[in-house]
Amino acid sequence: MKKAHIEQFYARLRDANPSPTTELNYATPFQLLIAVILSAQATDVGVNKATARLFPVAPTPAAMLALGEEGLTEYIKTIGLYRTKAKNVIATCRMLLELHDGEVPAERKALEALPGVGRKTANVVLNTAFGQPTIAVDTHIFRLGNRTGLAPGKTVEDVENKLLRVTPDTFKKDAHHWLILHGRYVCKARKPDCGRCVVLDLCAYRSKTV
Repeated sequence: MKKAHIEQFYARLRDANPSPTTELNYATPFQLLIAVILSAQATDVGVNKATARLFPVAPTPAAMLALGEEGLTEYIKTIGLYRTKAKNVIATCRMLLELHDGEVPAERKALEALPGVGRKTANVVLNTAFGQPTIAVDTHIFRLGNRTGLAPGKTVEDVENKLLRVTPDTFKKDAHHWLILHGRYVCKARKPDCGRCVVLDLCAYRSKTV
């Protein structure tokens, strides 16, 4: 995609949604971190239902740790891979308390050292909680980057690196949210809703559904 088209691409997404944000419910960086860990291979809706019960009881690392794995499991057992996630969350809470005074670190290396936190989760937290210009690439953004021609790549990291190169600085802070929401609700996997796509004429997808 040409540079001028990329500018238009983001400008149109911005005009359609000037203040994008995550669909996960949270009140603090810690709660965002936990919600993102829980969201792996799960829907935001499902995670929000679980955390609506969990966060009032365990809003901090200390309170979450006090639940223990079994106690936490009772709150998140409706979410896929809940036993593994419970183990990771409890271990993460212990590390936050022991190494970071109970605070979520704002550095990638420290975040990725936490159990259950990979590059994508770290990017979400850095961007959403701390306003850093990172772009977390999930299945929606990977698909959109390749399908539209915005940032084609064979791997998630390829697409992420290309997005960081081609996305104008003025759009980087909100790019992750614009792209994931567009991929989730418009540029869908099985049947993209091209008829209501604001970047239709800029898109390289050959099988447009219009």
